[in-house]
Amino acid sequence: MGTRSQIAFLLALTLAIYLSSAFRPALLDDADSVHAEAAREILERGDWVTLYANGIRYLEKAPLMYWAMAGAFRLLGVWELPARLPLVLGTLALVLTLYAFGRFLFGQRTGFYAGLGGATSFGIYLFTRILIPEVLLALFITGAFFFFLAARKRQQPLLYYGMYVCLALAVLTKGLIGVILPAGIVGAWALLAGSLPRTLREMRLAAGTLILVAIAAPWHILAGLRTEKFFWFYFMNEQLLRYLGKRIPVDYDTVPLPVFLGLHLVWLFPWTPFLVLALRDLPRVLRPRFDHDRTLLFLWLWAGMVLLFFSFSTRQEYYSFAAYPALILLAAKALEEGERLPARGLVAAHWALLAVAAVTAAGLGVLVALSLRVQVEGDIAATLTRNPQYYALSLGHFFDLTPASFAALRWPAVGAAVALLAGSWLALHLRRLRRNLAAGLCLALMAAAFFFCAHAALNVFSPHLSSRGLADAIAAVARPGDRIVINGEYESGSTLNFYTGRRLDILNGRSANLWWGSFYPDAPRIFLEDKDLVRLWQGHGRIFLVTEVEKQPALEKLVGKAQVFTRSGGKVVLLNR
Repeated sequence: MGTRSQIAFLLALTLAIYLSSAFRPALLDDADSVHAEAAREILERGDWVTLYANGIRYLEKAPLMYWAMAGAFRLLGVWELPARLPLVLGTLALVLTLYAFGRFLFGQRTGFYAGLGGATSFGIYLFTRILIPEVLLALFITGAFFFFLAARKRQQPLLYYGMYVCLALAVLTKGLIGVILPAGIVGAWALLAGSLPRTLREMRLAAGTLILVAIAAPWHILAGLRTEKFFWFYFMNEQLLRYLGKRIPVDYDTVPLPVFLGLHLVWLFPWTPFLVLALRDLPRVLRPRFDHDRTLLFLWLWAGMVLLFFSFSTRQEYYSFAAYPALILLAAKALEEGERLPARGLVAAHWALLAVAAVTAAGLGVLVALSLRVQVEGDIAATLTRNPQYYALSLGHFFDLTPASFAALRWPAVGAAVALLAGSWLALHLRRLRRNLAAGLCLALMAAAFFFCAHAALNVFSPHLSSRGLADAIAAVARPGDRIVINGEYESGSTLNFYTGRRLDILNGRSANLWWGSFYPDAPRIFLEDKDLVRLWQGHGRIFLVTEVEKQPALEKLVGKAQVFTRSGGKVVLLNR
């Protein structure tokens, strides 16, 4: 394949995976719709400096992703596709950057494999299913390192300015981590490579810092001027104290360290075995004579320092996303290098892939078999359990699945099992025939087929994760003056806010991300206690009270007579009249 064919294939593959899945399902409760709502309220208020969600100052996050979503809403309207479009385009840009980066460092075939890895790694796909900015952060850090290494290799100092622009965009995407991590990685590499003085001289630190500050500082200054105590909350509470596990209020669990590290074998699948091959050369990478320009050392430091940094933080599964590009480049390099050696190493890697696929397919087969006599009435929520103790983890709702749940997920599960088995077997067969490029393409297409099945499963599972159905039912009959009350935290039903365009009242849920903003003088009085609900319920206005089904008896005991308006996804809407 020539350069144009490779780029065209990467474009087509990435858009087929990510753009086609951007229309459905509905936005999910919690981060997904909270972040979309913050972008919607940018347009509603015309305020591009201070973020708001449900009318409350939402000061936790850097603004770039929200600006991008608000711009997409302005162009295309307020719905799912424009909400997800910035992440789709960010993923596409990351894939093309990995292609260019790998090609620049190691050659065309490595670049192509790096692009395939960016498009089809499980972690990148999984953590772009919700509206979090990790893929954008990874893009800007990857771009910064591309400019850095290109400036050194080509002896073109002006390229360093591109690095500073990328770092500024990373800061506007995720805060100080966007410059702290890259600075630490570059400093550690220059020190170990014995080129720290030269690196500092070449990087044009003074001019580059001015560029970074000129891009990143204005929003921070304006936000600080418009909101009292913004700097303490944004920098100290949301970045330093969150890292240390002392954020106020506490609302995050920490993934156990062995699980956090071990899951990277999943996040890089199906390219994980080639990363394992790359590990064999790690001792040699540490020797100065092995790699004269120390490029491989840079990539290992990039991945390793990100993992090390977050090993001491309040870890979530996706926090190390910025390490994925380095790991993908290393796996791509090992794969390309293995193709020039006797086939035994790569064939063994493919046997490992086939074994994992067989075990996964067998597990899915058992779950489908156990569900054959189960009949699902309504949506999948009827077959699920609730495990709120896990919901502070980003993947916590997976613990809600039961064997019976696969009665609603049979065809996606069967499709996923077939894709993994057929794809891994065919890739092994092609590898043994030394049809190397075809084997790599086969793995990428296998992953794409698996993602198609996973997306179908998410569509089935989404009523449990989204209140869209309730929102549509309420919006169809709601009149001016009606109020929507959520029993619990705002995040548990934030899609109601986004899809109805109405401000929500929160019963006994003054916590989490709206807690700090709720104390500003302009905060609407939306936080209710039991006595407030009783007063509203007995008043003249109509109240839509949204709660989990298991909490319905306690609420009816509190408010008295209630009419069931609708139910979906394990939630019910009660009416006072």
